[in-house]
Amino acid sequence: MEETWLFLLFSISLVAVLLATARRRRSSSIKARLPPGPSPLLFLAKFLRLRRSIFDLGPLLRDLHARHGPVISIRLFGTTLVFVADRRLAHRALVQGGSTFADRPPLPELGRLFTSDTRDINSSPYGPYWRLVRRNLASEALSPARVALFAPARRRARDVLVRGLRDRGGDGSRPVELRPLLRRAMFELLLYMSLGARLAPEALEEVERLELWMLRAFTSFPVFSFFPAITKRLFRNQWAAHVAVRRRVGEIYVPLINARRAGDGDGDDPPCYTDSLLQLRVAEEGDRPLTDDEIIALCSEFLNAGTDTTVTLVEWIMAELVNRPDIQAKVHDEVRRRPELTEADLQAMPYLKAVVLEGLRLHPPAQFLLPHGVQSDAEVGGYVVPRGAELNVWVAELGRDEVVWTAAREFMPERFMDGGEVEVDVTGSREITMMPFGVGRRMCPGYTVGTLHAEYLVGSLVRELEWLPETEGEAADMAEELDFTTVMKHPLRARVLPRPSSLY
Repeated sequence: MEETWLFLLFSISLVAVLLATARRRRSSSIKARLPPGPSPLLFLAKFLRLRRSIFDLGPLLRDLHARHGPVISIRLFGTTLVFVADRRLAHRALVQGGSTFADRPPLPELGRLFTSDTRDINSSPYGPYWRLVRRNLASEALSPARVALFAPARRRARDVLVRGLRDRGGDGSRPVELRPLLRRAMFELLLYMSLGARLAPEALEEVERLELWMLRAFTSFPVFSFFPAITKRLFRNQWAAHVAVRRRVGEIYVPLINARRAGDGDGDDPPCYTDSLLQLRVAEEGDRPLTDDEIIALCSEFLNAGTDTTVTLVEWIMAELVNRPDIQAKVHDEVRRRPELTEADLQAMPYLKAVVLEGLRLHPPAQFLLPHGVQSDAEVGGYVVPRGAELNVWVAELGRDEVVWTAAREFMPERFMDGGEVEVDVTGSREITMMPFGVGRRMCPGYTVGTLHAEYLVGSLVRELEWLPETEGEAADMAEELDFTTVMKHPLRARVLPRPSSLY
């Protein structure tokens, strides 16, 4: 019943807002030079069909780009939304454009609740606080020396994952579902890296469930994004549930933060992300320390961004390897040459690295970058992108560009080997051929760690287990579904056979 009223509310309110917006007069010079796009009402009619998720825009945008070109604009709710599906234009805007496109648009009410009023890195406005916390993550928490200290924890997570798959898969007669085991292993690892905590299974399950709730809330239809003073009353039970989740996260995290503040951790534990955050001081605000709410928001971001992106990528890659046993055999031939797969060994495994790069190209975890806020009028592709607009870049389509990549829809790791098609720079500093981690000032600061985790897990899963289709002769279903990340619509289920120890 609540969903029915929600849809009716949005149908009425969005039409009202659009009609009101359409009556506003805009500068004729700016309006004439905006990127082309559909009328607001036409877009609204199609948009309202996407009640499950506001991010499930792929088919709609693909049609609009085919009609209007690589840059389109849509005027909604008083804001100009610009979508770019061209790698050169994306490079000019995000890399060459500097700070012009480095801001974030204002977050809706629910986003402000879960980010402690935009105090994490992704949602924070471009400025001194953002630079402070981003620099801390990149140069302290995720520095190569700090990351290396967590190698034993990664081995522990790998062993738990492989053991769980073996226990459930037996002798290969029973198919296993990879995603839940992989997600739990990654979440437990990143919780330890962020808060220095190893929780009991029941507590770990609760924290994972709470964080997943917040992620899902971001991708559900945005009931509290419009007229929040009204919608929070109309849907007070739903709002109260969100507030309760955020409160419970604080109840769990604050004691963990206080333990790090008091130095109560195990003396053998490496310094965690929270330790670095406790040392920070915000010079522009009286040299104050970060608040507990800010640390909670930053640790939640660390957990969610690191868990779901890696889980999504590894699951897609393993599905490709199930469907392509020839590629799986090549990976296994490379990883089995060591007595044990260590992180140092990864540097001497070019084919494994090529497999992960191909996974990032063909199956980037995010379809789109998070929206970029435009700080001043700018030019993109010969059109004006006005101050206050939101710039969105279609990451998935850039990596599947037939102009750049041969057989762009096929999984071909050889393209990244010596003598392959293109020399790839995933940072996009020179040019963009793929951008799974974003580019420019808002590029993901954790891309090196994310790549390390993917290489280590894929290599370990192939080294320890042979991956076979759930049903002999049938390929894994590669249909996509948009959740927080672009996941497999039908989670990977496969038969896994332990590799004979004599192979090593």
